[in-house]
Amino acid sequence: MTRKILVVTGSRAEFGLLKPLLYKIKKDPDLILQIIATGMHLSKKYGLTVNEIHEAGFETDLEIDLMLEDDSDESIAKSIAIGMTHFMSAYKSLSPDLIIILGDRFEILPVAISALIGKVPVAHIHGGEKTEAAYDEAIRHSITKMSHIHFAANEEYRKRIIQLGESPETVFNVGGLGVDAIKEIKLLTKEELEKSLKLKFLDKNLIITFHPVTLNQTGSEDEVKELLSALKDLKETSLIFTMPNADSGNAKIFDLIEGFVYKNNNAYAFKSLGQLRYFSCMSLVDGVVGNSSSGLLEAPTFKIGTINIGDRQKGRLQAGSVLNCTAKKNKILESLSFMYSEKFQSKLKNVKNPYGDGGASIEIVNTLKEIKLEGIIKKTFYDLV
Repeated sequence: MTRKILVVTGSRAEFGLLKPLLYKIKKDPDLILQIIATGMHLSKKYGLTVNEIHEAGFETDLEIDLMLEDDSDESIAKSIAIGMTHFMSAYKSLSPDLIIILGDRFEILPVAISALIGKVPVAHIHGGEKTEAAYDEAIRHSITKMSHIHFAANEEYRKRIIQLGESPETVFNVGGLGVDAIKEIKLLTKEELEKSLKLKFLDKNLIITFHPVTLNQTGSEDEVKELLSALKDLKETSLIFTMPNADSGNAKIFDLIEGFVYKNNNAYAFKSLGQLRYFSCMSLVDGVVGNSSSGLLEAPTFKIGTINIGDRQKGRLQAGSVLNCTAKKNKILESLSFMYSEKFQSKLKNVKNPYGDGGASIEIVNTLKEIKLEGIIKKTFYDLV
């Protein structure tokens, strides 16, 4: 008997991670793929990335607009409330056997809550991780408690999910999906990428992504100013910015980056590069700068350095390719100088990604087909001895 697997995606980054899994579910005769696009995918401000889903060869069964009006806390809360109403109706319409969600974004929270109330089993990917400076931390662990099957990216994360009271029989260490995506994609050449993005790679090149730090009482504006002040000195470096996600406080970051790009002809900004162009950029640049999880989850596979700024990723497992620094101009420049040093560049050759070597999507599909779903809704809290 075939199983209907509903995958809910709300952002460009999370869709990129899910893509290898989506292809495998779609091709498997024992599984029926359903997709709901929501959140940033449906917003022009964030690049209307629902088009990337369609361009990848997938159909969306439903598109749920959470009406992301602005970057205020009130707007975020309103979007969650809207999701609560619409996801419940979606489950009744699509009748999935299992829902798959990834990560810790606020737009995914109502997906899990509605599934809990609607008694639909949930499989959660990338649980058990720590990011102590963002409300993603609390959302991630909350989703874990509302989920029934767990696919962790590392053994440490698997143990933390069990520590949260989940039965070891339902928690699987499969590695990171981002590694799968890298292994399975055919990257663009330098010439193809320059033509596609209308930019010029220089002798030195960096990707920069800085997201709001949502538990900072003062916001992230000062940190971004420090970052841009450091980057301003890099006249012989191509600076490729990807814009921040839809968390509260992103508007000012947008404005600061757009103003910087306008004044510096070696800088470029994109609402969304899409997975192919983003990974192609990573294969050609010297490193990534900012506070995105991509610098920890995916950059090590490309054997490039990461300048991880501030506390947004505090608590995540890190490869030896990651250099941590505070959001101060002098510290950022010191980290960049060390990243380009012969000592550090030599070290990169032997870096291992703590999120594995690939194969996560195959393991997930096999589990989706084999795991017993009958009676899975009622969970018993697993106590550590």
